[in-house]
Parts: sequence; structure tokens; C-alpha cells
Amino acid sequence: MSNRTNVTEFLLLGFSDTRELQILHFFIFLAAYLAALMGNLLIITIITLNYELHSPMFFFLINLSLLDLGSITVTMPKSMSNSLLNTRSISYSGCVAQVFCLICFLGANLSLLTVMAYDRYVAICKPLHYEIIINRRACVQMAACAWAAGVIYSALHTGNTFTITFCHSNIINQFFCEVPQLLKLSCSDTYRRELAVIAFSVFLALGCFVFIVVSYVQIFTAVWRIPSEQGHQKAFSTCIPHLIVVSLFLSTVVIAYLKPISDSPSPLDLLATVLYSVVPPLMNPVIYSMRNKEIQAALRKLLRRF
Repeated sequence: MSNRTNVTEFLLLGFSDTRELQILHFFIFLAAYLAALMGNLLIITIITLNYELHSPMFFFLINLSLLDLGSITVTMPKSMSNSLLNTRSISYSGCVAQVFCLICFLGANLSLLTVMAYDRYVAICKPLHYEIIINRRACVQMAACAWAAGVIYSALHTGNTFTITFCHSNIINQFFCEVPQLLKLSCSDTYRRELAVIAFSVFLALGCFVFIVVSYVQIFTAVWRIPSEQGHQKAFSTCIPHLIVVSLFLSTVVIAYLKPISDSPSPLDLLATVLYSVVPPLMNPVIYSMRNKEIQAALRKLLRRF
């Protein structure tokens, strides 16, 4: 029998069965979601309205904000809706869509952060050739490749997950459809599937991580050769925000996916998932706004208009 006849919907884990705490969860998530929404939309608006920010670095930053908006929108509104309506259900098709979209945005996010590391490498290590290498066409192609990588990775991941038969249960011990939790519901042997998924994910993440590390080794080596203190500060002001964002993204994902999966609902599982699904989209606009003087100047200019 197909998994569609066995399971027609899933039940997500609520943060609490107490009505007052459900309402509290709704308002906390609503505040975090609105903050992430406003922060990322503000970044997009500032860059779009200021011609002096129409450079490759800020073009990639717009794409990063779009990915952050997508990843947080996939999970949080459904969780807030369930808390507000005192329900836990999500349809089978809704779960498929949630898994596909979330993995797509996360995979594209990692690919784009890798592209941004290459952009910084060329800007600092090969400044005379920067406009030739990182031209408008190259920017569009690299951004498109990052999005395409997310789609392909997500299609493989989602297809691998939903071709199994679900029959043990339809209860997911998480506040959204998460692949490790879904694999636990299978009544077939998923060892090889899990091993293949983990191996592919580790290969992709490790490849991106190594590329970013090598790029930054080259960047910092070139920065130390710059004779002026002002040159040091300018180089670091463009690199440090990206490095912080990469560290935040990778550390939260590693914490969430390398921890042992418990058989029963665990506050630690919920906390780890919140870390990688909520914190990066919420903090990325803050990191770039606080560390980038050009965005700060553009923000002040925008505020003066009102």
C-alpha cells in the first residue's frame, strides 16, 4: 500500500497543552516572525532604493534576505496557527510542501553563503580584476546556481523521504515536518536511506565549508599585507558580517542535525530546531546592519525621508 493510503495527515508537536502557554507561544513566535519579516524587508528596500548599493555584494545580500524570508515563512505561520486554533494537524501534501520548501531555502542559503565568500575573495585578493570576474552576468548566474542547487538538493531529499511507507504513527515530535522525525515513522527499513541522505548532506555541507575556509584564509592573508589601517578596517567591515552569518547558520544546523534524536518529545529537540529555523533569519539583518557602514548610512538616509 502507498503511504498516501496509510497516512493522510500528520500531527505536529505543540509547545504546550496548556491554553495560556499556547497563546504565549503564539505571541512570541509572532513577534519573532514580524521582526524577521521587517528586518529582511528593510534590507531589501534599502538596497533597492539606493543606487550606490547596487553592487554584487548587496545583490547577494538581497538574495540572502529572500531566502531567510522564505525559510522562516515555511515553518512559523503554521506553528502559530496551530497554537492559536488549538490544533496540531498538517495535511500530507502540506507536510511535503513544508519539507521541500524548507530544505530548498536552507540548501540555497548555504550555496549563496559560499558564493558570497568567493565574492569577498575576489574583491580583496584580486581587486583589479573584480569588475571583470564579478560582473552583472556572473552575479545572476551564481545566484541562479545557488537557488538551483537548493531546488535539486530539496527534490532529492523530499523524494527520498516521501517514497517510504508511513504506518507506525502520524505523530511528528517537532513543530514542523522535519525529515529525521518523518523517517522514524516509517515501517520499512530506512537505514540505507538515512545513510545516503546523511552522506550526501555532509558532502555538500563539508564542500561548502572547506571552500569558505580556504577563501577566508586567502582573504585574511591578503588583508594583513594591506599597509594602511583604514584598508584593514574597510576589508574587515565587509568580511566580518558574512563570517558571523556563516558561523551562525552552520553552527545552528550542526547542533540540530548531529544531536541524537530522542524517541519522546524533548525540549532540547525543540530548542535546537528553533535555533536553526528562527535565529538566523532573525539575526542576519541585525548583523549586516550593525557591521556594515554603507547600510547604516543608507538606513539613516531612508529614515530622513520620513
